[in-house]
Amino acid sequence: MNKTLAELAALVNGTVIGDASIVISGIASLTDARSGDITFFTNPRYRRLLSSTQASAVIAAERISDTDLPLIIAPDPYRAYAIIARLCFEKPFCPLGISPQAVIAESAVIGAEPSISPLVFIGEDTVIGDRVVIHPGVIIGAQVRIGNDVILHSNVVLQERSILGDRVILHPGVVIGGDGFGYARDHQGASIKIPQVGIVQIDDDVEIGANSTVDRAALGKTWIKRGAKIDNLVMVAHNVVIGEDTVVVAQSGIAGSTEIGNRVILAAKAGIAGHLHIGDRATVTATGGVHKDVPAGSVVSGRPAIPHRDWLKSKILCSRLPEMHTELKQLKEAVARLEERLEHNKNGKEES
Repeated sequence: MNKTLAELAALVNGTVIGDASIVISGIASLTDARSGDITFFTNPRYRRLLSSTQASAVIAAERISDTDLPLIIAPDPYRAYAIIARLCFEKPFCPLGISPQAVIAESAVIGAEPSISPLVFIGEDTVIGDRVVIHPGVIIGAQVRIGNDVILHSNVVLQERSILGDRVILHPGVVIGGDGFGYARDHQGASIKIPQVGIVQIDDDVEIGANSTVDRAALGKTWIKRGAKIDNLVMVAHNVVIGEDTVVVAQSGIAGSTEIGNRVILAAKAGIAGHLHIGDRATVTATGGVHKDVPAGSVVSGRPAIPHRDWLKSKILCSRLPEMHTELKQLKEAVARLEERLEHNKNGKEES
């Protein structure tokens, strides 16, 4: 990348303060940046690094008094960083063709400009779109449908009849379409497997992190809607629906038949029970355990999850428990002394 600060500002809808003609060739952190790099500043705790950074310019949300470096002032510095970083690091698409070491069923249909690596398996009647990149060790079952510009990293597994839209990215070890966890008990308490005969549908622009799993539906479909982003080590059970542009952070789990709305945030280690509804734009904070429906736009915390403000109040009370315990002990002792005095006075009156 070799672009002037003015050109970069135009890309991110930002405003330049300082020399707009400076040429930027890379992007790096405040500590790692060198001459020619642009860096970004959003967190006040790193303000001290502004005086020592070697960067040629800074992305920020507002004018910074601590530096004389040229600035790009952007309404959302993280978004600006993402756009410029992609410009720096994304490689141009270059199809590699189909490796002779890939095993592909004769009935499979492969689109234009593929990149299919060694040790890939593609099953019967599968249809793969254009410009799809499939890394080593990927297993694709029968009758799978894959859209255009999809990237499947190493050791991804797509079970039969799974559907992927355009521009889907699956990171290493993702399993799509494994059986849902469905069993019935017989009269002796033994588990009887319930056939999982549905599918998984993943819409356009979804990205799923390493070693996450999305189970096929018992009937119908498990559905990940457009633009959803799922982190590493996330478990999505059968018949779950995840809405558009929802974010699910690492180690979260969603039990069967729960519906997650649009633009929801499930923070790290969130646990969602089955057959629930999480409303649009709701947030479950880290380690939150949800056992009932969550209204749209609300924020819940704790296990079991309660409104975030109530949870904060409860944490404040918990921090005072030792003090409250001491006060309670003192009150009990005072009450005991009063009762003893009353009993003594009562006995004295009876004797007189």
